[in-house]
Amino acid sequence: MFEKILIANRGEIALRVIRAAREMGIKSVAVHSTADADAMHVRLADESVCIGPAPSSESYLKISAVISACEITGAQAVHPGYGFLSENAGFAQALEDHGITFIGPKAEHIRIMGDKITAKETAKSLGIPCVPGSDGGVPDVDAAKAVAKTIGYPVIIKATAGGGGRGMKVAKSEAELEIAFRTARSEAKAAFGNDEVYIEKYLQKPRHIEIQVFGDGRGNAVHLGERDCSLQRRHQKVFEEAPGPVITPAMRAEIGEVCAGAMRKLQYIGAGTIEFLYEDGKFYFIEMNTRLQVEHPVTEFIFGVDLVREQIRVAAGLPMSFGQSDLEINGHAIEVRINAEKLPNFSPCPGKVKTFHAPGGLGVRMDSALYSGYSIPPYYDSLIGKLIVHGRDRPEALARLNRALSELVVDGVDSTIPLFDALLNEPDIQNGEYNIHWLEKWLAAQFA
Repeated sequence: MFEKILIANRGEIALRVIRAAREMGIKSVAVHSTADADAMHVRLADESVCIGPAPSSESYLKISAVISACEITGAQAVHPGYGFLSENAGFAQALEDHGITFIGPKAEHIRIMGDKITAKETAKSLGIPCVPGSDGGVPDVDAAKAVAKTIGYPVIIKATAGGGGRGMKVAKSEAELEIAFRTARSEAKAAFGNDEVYIEKYLQKPRHIEIQVFGDGRGNAVHLGERDCSLQRRHQKVFEEAPGPVITPAMRAEIGEVCAGAMRKLQYIGAGTIEFLYEDGKFYFIEMNTRLQVEHPVTEFIFGVDLVREQIRVAAGLPMSFGQSDLEINGHAIEVRINAEKLPNFSPCPGKVKTFHAPGGLGVRMDSALYSGYSIPPYYDSLIGKLIVHGRDRPEALARLNRALSELVVDGVDSTIPLFDALLNEPDIQNGEYNIHWLEKWLAAQFA
């Protein structure tokens, strides 16, 4: 087992890894920018190293600085968290080249799943169901029209190197296709330096269902059920729950085994998530995230496992501590993402937190790096906390979430807490009757 690991991240996910390491008797190293000198992950780690100025491109994304921090502190492994370098195949390879273990999948698997066209081709070859669409990148508008005519409108154009909703445009007719195609390519070029796009059938009212998988790199892999992440704004998740309100045990077992079987064939190591659009009883592959997800706590709650601990174990060469037969769902869990944003435009709202009080009680977990007096820097993602609740069933989890939100205090900056207070009063949310378009339609009606 490792004696010391470095966490190449910040905020609540850095704290999450530090806590798991401490329980395992492993020393932790925090890295930070100059803007994060007073951050909670820096305070709680056993050691800390400043790796650069505030901009993430000069600190958290600077591979040479992270490797130097490992060499200075003697860290034997790096946990990347999520975001930043977590799905950077070059980073994973650079660590390996320096004799440092990357706590995550092999660089080749990150690379395969990082390109959406290659990922889709790989998924098909592994027996994972996919959305009808182009067989690769689409070079021009004429080719786009030909694909759209074959699969039928509406269609969605996506950047092959995309993420976070950038480089994605919907066309409901041939008349809309040309401008959507050109806009998607332009956005992709600006955001990712790569203007290649592909086309898929645009589903009308799908849900976003993702399957948590885990492998040991030796051909053993399991699935840990699904999460429903359909409540989204601009393709950004805001509310996640497990198990999914519309997924039956038979569906779960079938799609779960498809995903776990695929990971066995790949000899995948560590945590991963296979994301699908789900409509009319069918699953359609979107992408695979080769890292820990923001919403992993809902899975931990219903299965009683520590996914970060398990990541560290298999990276150190140990076998998984559980098999598929050990994994049984217990109750229901929900996570809401608390962002420092001003409603209704969701504009970032950095600033000083005058008072922070986390809710508690049975079945409540608050993952956050906030503290009273902390100044939220303007340079990074606006996520400031994740409130996760667990109940014996969905109604109890919703009641517990309502209670926990009433206890949560973030004073001094605007936050998205009022959004969730309002959502819990909606019958569709109470009944689990929503899809990926529901939230944006609701927001449009609320703030018209």
